[in-house]
Amino acid sequence: MRREFKLPDVGEGLTEAEIVRWHVRPGDEVKVNQIVVEIETAKSIVELPIPWDGVVAGVLVEEGRTVDVGTPIVAVDTGGETGGAGQGPTGQTLADQGPADQGPADQGPADQGLKALADDMVPKPPEEGAVEPGAHGSPAPKEERQAVLVGYGVKTGASKRRPRKQPAEPIPAAPVANPARVEVPGPAPTARPAEAVPAAAPAGAAPAGPGRVAVLAKPPVRKLAKDLGVDLATLTGTGPQGSITRDDVHAAAQGGLQAAPEPVRQAEPQRREERVPVKGVRKMTAQAMVASAFTAPHVTEFLQVDVTETMEAVRRLRALPDFAEVKVSPLLLVCRALLTGVRRYPMINSSWDEAAQEIVVKHYVNLGIAAATPRGLVVPNIKDAHALPLPELARQLGALAETARAGRTQPAEMAGGTITITNVGVFGVDAGTPILNPGESAILAFGQVRDMPWVVDGELAVRKVTTLALSFDHRIVDGELGSMFLRDVGAMLEDPLRMLAWG
Repeated sequence: MRREFKLPDVGEGLTEAEIVRWHVRPGDEVKVNQIVVEIETAKSIVELPIPWDGVVAGVLVEEGRTVDVGTPIVAVDTGGETGGAGQGPTGQTLADQGPADQGPADQGPADQGLKALADDMVPKPPEEGAVEPGAHGSPAPKEERQAVLVGYGVKTGASKRRPRKQPAEPIPAAPVANPARVEVPGPAPTARPAEAVPAAAPAGAAPAGPGRVAVLAKPPVRKLAKDLGVDLATLTGTGPQGSITRDDVHAAAQGGLQAAPEPVRQAEPQRREERVPVKGVRKMTAQAMVASAFTAPHVTEFLQVDVTETMEAVRRLRALPDFAEVKVSPLLLVCRALLTGVRRYPMINSSWDEAAQEIVVKHYVNLGIAAATPRGLVVPNIKDAHALPLPELARQLGALAETARAGRTQPAEMAGGTITITNVGVFGVDAGTPILNPGESAILAFGQVRDMPWVVDGELAVRKVTTLALSFDHRIVDGELGSMFLRDVGAMLEDPLRMLAWG
C-alpha cells in the first residue's frame, strides 16, 4: 500500500516550509518515528518523523524547494516485506499459495495471474557468462520475458531504442544503442590534428555531440549523483570499461575522489550582482523587525560601565565546584543583573495589547537571548529565568547557545519571550540601537569589554569597560523608568555585590 506523507503545520499557523535535507532515499526502509527530512519554517529548522513502517517509494519534493503545508513530500510503500517473495492480495507470500510442483495446467486463472506477477517482481537470474543489462557494451539478455516495474504491465521482446542520428562522417557504433551512456553539457571541442583523432569509437559507445562530454553511468548511479550534488562529468570511473560506480559517486561526495581534469574553459565574466531568496527564518525576521520598528516607538539610551569587578567575579565563579561543568561568561552576570532589575521595575517586562488597549505586566521572565545562525537571527528564550539559581541559569544559557548554533532551535523555544539581551560584544562591537523583539517592551545590548582609561578615586587607571544600550517601547516605558532601569543594571555590573543586596 502506497501512502503519501504530507507536509504538516509544525508551528503556529505556518503556511509553508523549505525542504532543507533528506535523510532517506528511494528504496530505504523506514521505521515509525524515524527522522526522514529536515525543513526550515519561518521560525526554525525542524526534523520530521515518518508515521509508518515501510519502504520509501519516492521523494516527491527535492531539496531547496519551498512548498505549502499539506503538500505530499514523500511516498512510502507500507505493504509487504522487502527483500522476500512478493505478497498476494491476502497478505500470503506467493510461495505459500500453492504446491511447489504445481504446473500451469493445474492452476486457475487467479493462480496464473499471481505467478505472472511473481515473475515480474522477482526477475530470473542471468545465464552464466551474461553481463548485467545496462552495462556498457553488454549483450541483451536471452530470455524473452523482462522484469518491469509493477503496475506497468509485462513487456515482451528485447528492449531496443531508436538508433541515434549518425554524424557527417561514419563512425563505427554498436548494433544497439547503450541506454547507460548519457551526455552532459561540456565545453566545445577544440580542433585537433587528424592523426590525433581515434580511428574508431569503443564498442557500444555512443558518440558525444558537439559541446558535450560523454559519461558512462547507469541510471541509478546518475540518480545518486544528482541527489548528492556530484557532477558526473568531473569523475573518473573505476567500473568496467571506465563506467562510474556508486562507490565513485560516494567518494566524490566525501571529497575522497580526485576529479578528472576539466578541459580548459573560457573565463566566465565576474558576476556584479547576486540575488538571495528571502525565505525561512530570514523572511520571518524581516517581517517581525519591520512590524516592530513601525509599530512601537523606539528609544535607545547608552551607558558606559566599569565592569572590572564583574570580570573578577566571573573568574572566581569558574573556580567553584558548582560551575565546574558549565560555561561561565560575563553574559551570565549581565543576565542576573537584568533579572534583578526587572524585579525592581516590573513595568519594563510588559507588552502592549492594542486590541484591548491595555498594558500587560508580566510577573515572570522568559529571558530571550538573540543568537546569530547561518540561516538568520533567532531569539530563543529561557522559560521562567527569574526563578533559576545561578548555576542552572548558566546551564540553560549554554544549552540554548549550543542548540542555536546547531540550527535545532524549535518554534516553542522562541515563543513567549518577555525581555531580550543581545550580546553584540562577541562580534567586537561596542554598542548599537537594537530593535525590540515583537511583543516585548525592552531589549538590552551588551557591548564588548575593553581595556580603557578610567578615573578611579580621582586617579587615572586602566579598567575593564563595556557599553550597555537599552531600547524600549516609549508607549510603555518613559524616559525616567528606562533610565533608572539602565542605571541600576550598570550599577550591579560595577559592583556585583549589589545583585545580592537588591535580589
